[in-house]
Amino acid sequence: MPNEPNAFSDQIHIEELEISTHIGVPEEERVNPQRLTVSITLWPRHDARDLGDNIDKTINYSAVAEAAKSLARDQSVNLIETLANRLATHLLGNFAIQKIRVELRKFALPDAKHVSATVTRIASVR
Repeated sequence: MPNEPNAFSDQIHIEELEISTHIGVPEEERVNPQRLTVSITLWPRHDARDLGDNIDKTINYSAVAEAAKSLARDQSVNLIETLANRLATHLLGNFAIQKIRVELRKFALPDAKHVSATVTRIASVR
């Protein structure tokens, strides 16, 4: 419908948050934590026009960042795709988010700036 608001118009974005995790296909690569970065775009359930400048009515991006760092710190996975999916699922389930995009960057190839995996997830109807 032409007058219907875009459900995914308002966004909060965290760019290249540094995280540390045990990741890699060879086991010896997972021995020590590696530095990765994650960029998170989230679409809150509540429209910015309805917030009344009150942090309790929005998503605290500092809490999102801490949750992402904490989850990553406790993981040991082979694939960046797996970690990106876990981060998206965890944040979607713990914050008032209707849609999330997570881009995880790993600095594994000497001849490339980074390798990344991006996942987008939408909350199930509640």
